[in-house]
Amino acid sequence: MIINGVVIDATFAEAFPMKATRVIITAQNEKWALIAAQTMTGFATSVIACGCEAGIERTLSPDETPDGRPGVAVLFFAMGGKGLAKQLETRAGQCVLTSPTSALFAGISGGKPLPLGKNLRYFGDGFQIAKKIGGQRYWRIPVMDGEFLVEATTGTAEAVGGGNFLVLAASPEQGLTACEAAIDAMRKIPNVIMPFPGGVVRSGSKVGSKYPALGASTNDAFCPTLKGVVKSELSEDIESVLEIVIDGLSKEDIDKAMRAGISAICELGAANGVRRISAGNYGGKLGPYHFHLQEILA
Repeated sequence: MIINGVVIDATFAEAFPMKATRVIITAQNEKWALIAAQTMTGFATSVIACGCEAGIERTLSPDETPDGRPGVAVLFFAMGGKGLAKQLETRAGQCVLTSPTSALFAGISGGKPLPLGKNLRYFGDGFQIAKKIGGQRYWRIPVMDGEFLVEATTGTAEAVGGGNFLVLAASPEQGLTACEAAIDAMRKIPNVIMPFPGGVVRSGSKVGSKYPALGASTNDAFCPTLKGVVKSELSEDIESVLEIVIDGLSKEDIDKAMRAGISAICELGAANGVRRISAGNYGGKLGPYHFHLQEILA
């Protein structure tokens, strides 16, 4: 398959089941809602070392939030509910409770409930007040700029993590420009996040390493500087490979995001240095979700 001069490899991305939740952060203006959201989702690129994968889904207008203020929807993904609960509660306490004018609400219903304010209320040192509105419990915790309003729990959902594609380009500058176009398009798709910095990762990995203590190491077959040293997947005209990883609430959500991102890259085409689109997989052994590139774009 060739689209606007860009070769679409006959391969697939491999992804795996995860647990997910969504929360909504509001503040007196969008600036402070974003500050709280960016802080809460820091150091959350990969479950390999971060404990969770998290990112901003989108900003919300006042008519979309529970308290009628500007807000931000944030998605969190982890391998299990216990790990997700720990990361969510720690980050809520350290990053949203501390952020001026913030409030925190559930952004998803159903599934096993996860604590938001259920335990954070104890920070109120006995001065916290419970309110029940529409069957939902909220906590009002006194803080130095007034009070922190937080919903007691949020819901969970079955989700998918690790959808991906690789952008192979003639130069690092052209590869990054293509990825930026893809991320702009993918951020318009609901229910997904791209958890790496700016949505893009340069250090794609393979399973295993020559060092026994490491479970993953650099994906040498796609490293331009290792052509001729290893069995390379790269032709002579490719000098940069970047990866975009996608987590979503369903396989269909990731399908849509991958289609939007790859299509945006193909619009730039070979004239702008994009040579191929490929994907990372482990022979189908890592996860049950397979995203075949040519099928997604057909």
